[in-house]
Amino acid sequence: MNKKTKNKKYGPKAQKKIGKVMREYEKGDLKSGRSNKKVKSRKQAIAIGISEARKAGAKVPKKR
Repeated sequence: MNKKTKNKKYGPKAQKKIGKVMREYEKGDLKSGRSNKKVKSRKQAIAIGISEARKAGAKVPKKR
């Protein structure tokens, strides 16, 4: 497959949003939604980043 014909799953706006959330997580500042507890797992941090990107209207795959 060529680069041109291959579809990207995540747009640049989504990548920036997820990157920002991951930096927060690495610092230890990332907190979850309603409970406002500190996020402990990397997977949970990524899920929060994807969710925020989806709310911002970035190109993100649909939920399964």
